[in-house]
Amino acid sequence: MSLGYVSLPGRGANDRFLAQVAARLQDRDLKLAGTVQTNIERADRTKCDMDIVVLPDGPVLRISDDRGNLARGCRLDAGVLEQAVAGVSRAMPGADLLIVNKFGKQEAEGRGMAPLIAEALERNLPVLLGVNGLNLPAFQTFAGGLETALAADIDQVVEWCVSAGCHLHEPAG
Repeated sequence: MSLGYVSLPGRGANDRFLAQVAARLQDRDLKLAGTVQTNIERADRTKCDMDIVVLPDGPVLRISDDRGNLARGCRLDAGVLEQAVAGVSRAMPGADLLIVNKFGKQEAEGRGMAPLIAEALERNLPVLLGVNGLNLPAFQTFAGGLETALAADIDQVVEWCVSAGCHLHEPAG
């Protein structure tokens, strides 16, 4: 069972890192399922828009709810997240690796991508995900000691994927 995670400091750092890892793995013909996130800054808002790409090739879904500059609390559109979960579920049977952009509050409560993470692990499908410091204790409880903390080094994470059982191919060309 291979469950690796990154927990990088800074707003959006996990998202940018995992998107780069996914691109590198796709360049090597690895079959991916999961999600990567892009954060889009807006001049008229204090908070960014959050879009996720359902791997391997879309769709792109806006998972943030624009509730205005003064809104507090969670901005996640749980209904759109469930659309993403359904897309990831369809892609998992042919995948070599599951990437989940964030183990967040939904996952900590057993919703969102949590059931797919558990299913992937049961199938011996390696899982790579991002975890922020706030959700790290809940993730560690979920993982039950089976998790591997990975360094913020793309080459090392790709190597982890290889050693976790992913069969990478050299890019054509």
